[in-house]
Amino acid sequence: MSAQQQSNKIPVQQVDLDATKHRVHPRFVTGFYQNIRVITMYALLVAFLILPWLRYNGRQAIWFDVPSQHYYIFGLTFLTQDFYFIAAFAIIAAFTLFMVTVYAGRVWCGYACPQTIWTHLYQYVEKWVIGDRNKRMKFDKSPMSASKVFKRTVVYAIWFLLSVITAATFVSYVAGTDSLYHSWQTVGLIPIPDWPTWVWVSMFIFTFATYANAGYMREQMCVQICPYGRFQSVMFDKDTLIVSYDYERGEPRGARKKGTNPEHLGDCIECTMCVQVCPTGIDIRDGLQVGCIQCAACIDACNEVMDKVGYPRGLIRYTTERQLAEKEPSRVLRPRLFAYLTLLAVLCGGVIYALTDRVPLEIDIRRDRNQLSSINNQGMIENSYIVKLTNKTQEPHNYKITLAPQEGLSLELRFNDVPLEAGESFDMPVSIYGDPDVIEFGQTPVTLNVTSEDGKYKVSKQNVFTTQGQ
Repeated sequence: MSAQQQSNKIPVQQVDLDATKHRVHPRFVTGFYQNIRVITMYALLVAFLILPWLRYNGRQAIWFDVPSQHYYIFGLTFLTQDFYFIAAFAIIAAFTLFMVTVYAGRVWCGYACPQTIWTHLYQYVEKWVIGDRNKRMKFDKSPMSASKVFKRTVVYAIWFLLSVITAATFVSYVAGTDSLYHSWQTVGLIPIPDWPTWVWVSMFIFTFATYANAGYMREQMCVQICPYGRFQSVMFDKDTLIVSYDYERGEPRGARKKGTNPEHLGDCIECTMCVQVCPTGIDIRDGLQVGCIQCAACIDACNEVMDKVGYPRGLIRYTTERQLAEKEPSRVLRPRLFAYLTLLAVLCGGVIYALTDRVPLEIDIRRDRNQLSSINNQGMIENSYIVKLTNKTQEPHNYKITLAPQEGLSLELRFNDVPLEAGESFDMPVSIYGDPDVIEFGQTPVTLNVTSEDGKYKVSKQNVFTTQGQ
């Protein structure tokens, strides 16, 4: 085939220079992929709404208590100094997304992205109040009337309610469900929440962001703002699974009578159902585009049409560039995928080891800078320290501080036991005395041991004892 003939086969996508935002009203469709998609999306939505209410050992199971810098996740307590765990989780999530993208394209966008989930929910509200796609399009073009004002008010009210619920759920992960929903005050005769200023500000921000993104921005977030769609081409290769239109089978397009199969036409009957069901309003027949979130709505819609006209399914399908263009089997196992799998295995193994080896008790020893070394009335050399204990468990414990046995050294404590509540920290002054006739001049390593009263937790920390003056 000549280059001229080949170029004649490739459709030229028309670019609309009109920058006016045209609202996309997708047609709701059912099918194999849409059933999976809806179940996945709303399962994640329900999990998001329910998780803050789960309790573990009498406390909110997942609670990122930023004001007190304590973060609780099902029995594990993390403090600010444990930030490396949060960084590790974020890195693992990022590389998991990259690996999934290399193999299956933007399935995250189509099946699990919060923007997709809330946009689908808000569009379903429009369908419930106004009607399906054609009715919604006609409704937008219709002149203002009492019925239109009423329906729009109902839609906006439901959107606002969903936005407030979303905001309250987001904030409850930080503020805690107990303080968020049980703090009320009465102004006059009207009960209003008794929240601190940062909670009110957070509620406003999340409510506004949810309403604007899901109610107004919608597909523009995916096409214009979200960077994920922009750098997808860097992660895609010839073996990445993508939603594609079979150009050779479908072209040339054209309508035909039911039950006929004109030889001069391809299988595409130009019904435009693939465009009508697309949540971002693109035409998949123009090829892979930044607006395609791989929700597979066009696949289910096209398969339904193919069944009706008696043609084989798969005119639009999940496939790869190697299968579609080069007619070769896809290569599932490839170096890039192996690299991501290996890296994820190492990261996950490291995090699991760190979590299992982690002692939920922390000790930090600081020299008292006001008095590094001194000699008391008995002629003993005294070193003062500040020992900070942090109980990272979710139960109260009594802890004992002891000095590792060492000739010529002794420990003096203000308290024999240090009782700490769950997640509590305490700074305790301690003194170590050294016999100048026994210990060597200079710096001597010393070790403090901290043990829980039940013997379940034990941690040690080393510092130095100095015989030098200031």
